[in-house]
Amino acid sequence: MSDQSLKSPSLYVDTRVDAANASVIPPVTASHSLWLRWQKLRAASGPDQRLQLLLLIGGIALLTMAVLLPLLSMLLNSVRDAQGNWTGLRYFAEYLQSPNLLQSVKNTLWLGLVLTVSVITLAFSYAYALTRTCMPWKGFFRLIGLLPILMPSLLPAISLMYWFGNQGIARGLLGEQSIYGALGIAIGLGFWCFPHALMILTTALGHSDARQYEAARVLGASPWRTFVTVTLSQARYGLLSAAIAVFTLSICDFGVAKVIGGNFSVLATDIYRQVIGMQNFTLGAVASVLLLLPALLSFALEHRLRSRQQEQASTRSVPYIPQPHPVRDTLAFIWCATIALLFIALAGMAIYGSLIRFWPYDLSLTFANYDFDSGSVYGWLPFLNTLKLGFLTALAGTLILTLLAWAQEKGRHFAPLRQVLHLLAMLSLAVPGMVLGLGYSAFFNHPANPLNLLYGTLPLLVLCCVMHYYTVGHMTLLTSLKQLPRELEQVASSLRIPAWKAFWRVTLPVCLPALLEVFIYLFVNAMTTTSAVIFLYAGDSIPASVAVLNMEDSGNTAAAAAMATLILLAAAGVKLLEHLASRALLQRTQRWRQHA
Repeated sequence: MSDQSLKSPSLYVDTRVDAANASVIPPVTASHSLWLRWQKLRAASGPDQRLQLLLLIGGIALLTMAVLLPLLSMLLNSVRDAQGNWTGLRYFAEYLQSPNLLQSVKNTLWLGLVLTVSVITLAFSYAYALTRTCMPWKGFFRLIGLLPILMPSLLPAISLMYWFGNQGIARGLLGEQSIYGALGIAIGLGFWCFPHALMILTTALGHSDARQYEAARVLGASPWRTFVTVTLSQARYGLLSAAIAVFTLSICDFGVAKVIGGNFSVLATDIYRQVIGMQNFTLGAVASVLLLLPALLSFALEHRLRSRQQEQASTRSVPYIPQPHPVRDTLAFIWCATIALLFIALAGMAIYGSLIRFWPYDLSLTFANYDFDSGSVYGWLPFLNTLKLGFLTALAGTLILTLLAWAQEKGRHFAPLRQVLHLLAMLSLAVPGMVLGLGYSAFFNHPANPLNLLYGTLPLLVLCCVMHYYTVGHMTLLTSLKQLPRELEQVASSLRIPAWKAFWRVTLPVCLPALLEVFIYLFVNAMTTTSAVIFLYAGDSIPASVAVLNMEDSGNTAAAAAMATLILLAAAGVKLLEHLASRALLQRTQRWRQHA
């Protein structure tokens, strides 16, 4: 019994009665208890609480409709036939008994493990050179290392075709080995997954306590022992998080395997083949469930690691500052320069290929491949659609994310609703884009759904992109809001300032850098995604990333490279504007952090 109930006579019921009197004093019934709670809530409620309640209920309803219900529709399709009859696990057994389809499962898991080990090794060494050495050109190497995140995953696959394809300029370097297959997928996905691991590992290695290194030096530990016991120990959670991220991205991507996979089938291409090629939505749903299982397992493992991670920094921590070491710095520079050169060669080849008149017979330069009105059935419509998709996703997503993150973090009431909202917000991170897209196709394309008029329209693509990338933006804004002292809300409440006004005048200006970061994150990812929208577009809403896939599939590789290059240039231009705007915002709105 709470302290409040003990102080309030109306809420106190003496239960210390003997058996004889037990029937005389009636117990507090469940309905009476709920009534008392409702009266207490009404007495304590005000405009701020009603606003928070409205946002929480609206957010839960939105995430349920846009994430949970599509997933349930996809799961139901996996246990029903085309006529809607219940089949149980029959199609799962059929899928796993097929040698070719079972091989796709094995190929997917094998590829994920190989890429995880190789990408983490390369990204860790690259991040170590950026954070633990005094080599020159760190800013340049960091920029090149993050470059692939601005590209659709199809672009490195097209570049590999120009380099090592049947008519590639370096075809002889592979000997009898073909780039079409596991090798091409591994290289293309490794290039595309690298920046995601690099960002995590750079953060993990950049927050180290110099006192532990000093203690190791005093104790006479060798450099190798210091590296194992101090460096790896401090970065272990970052390593595991990066490994989980790479594994999830590698098994869920669709574009690279579709373009350069050859006969090497994976679950993502199986889903595309079953749904688009054979119109077998049931087996497509079965493959989606099988793809969802390792993604959910990775998400659960990452969540457990995050909950067990302890704060490594304290008020007494001393930041680690690397000291010049000529041999180490030179080796680090050579290593980073080698990786950067490979990245530039891979990204640059697609741009070069888009400027070639007729590969490989006429290598003269031309902009004819960018004349989409005459060289493509789509014209410029896909690129314009992508710009609209990116802007609307960023605008709507930032607005929704800001309001719901504020309602969850800054509200002091409705704890159960806040927990439900947080759980739904985390769910989208565990769902691969292709699985979410297939769920949208099953849910919004159903004749009984009144929202089926959205199917094939740009608003549905915007909603899918917002939900697909929801979790990262949500966590970014929660982190920014947590940095604000709670005294701000207390002062505003004591001065009778409405919560929305305090949010508009204080919270929003201070969080502008984080809002801008989320805006650009949503914009870039909406422009480059393929898997999330592959099942949702119509002729007038086709995005550029899907047009690249279709143009390459029809043999128009040069035009596909040109469209992919435009996506890269647009994303890079927006990212540059964000960098300049962020610097100005930091100077105007974040001075309080410098004096804190």
